[in-house]
Amino acid sequence: MVKREVVGAHYGLRDWLAQRATAVVMLAYTLLVLMALVMLPKFDYWHWKALWQLQLMRYATVLFVAALLFHAWIGVRNIFMDYIKDAGVRLTLYVVVILALIAYGAWAVQILWGK
Repeated sequence: MVKREVVGAHYGLRDWLAQRATAVVMLAYTLLVLMALVMLPKFDYWHWKALWQLQLMRYATVLFVAALLFHAWIGVRNIFMDYIKDAGVRLTLYVVVILALIAYGAWAVQILWGK
């Protein structure tokens, strides 16, 4: 007789919900950018630059990047948990991915607010 022991009730539900929530944020941002592009009077460098000078676009982009990075982290972490059996290798990959995602987030902020 196999005795099934359940540990961690609702395991994976939080990740599933986070993936869906971040996807909704990314979809909303995509629709915002598409709407902004349609509303541009002319698609040239000066209008494009003016669009990105708006604080709304900058903050929306930071929110999008944060959602994207969190979405990516959940996906990559789940792939590593499923397919990388050695704990040492998995931990090393976790650290590499976390550092890369932090660097990408910092780089995005630098692009948006840097001179």
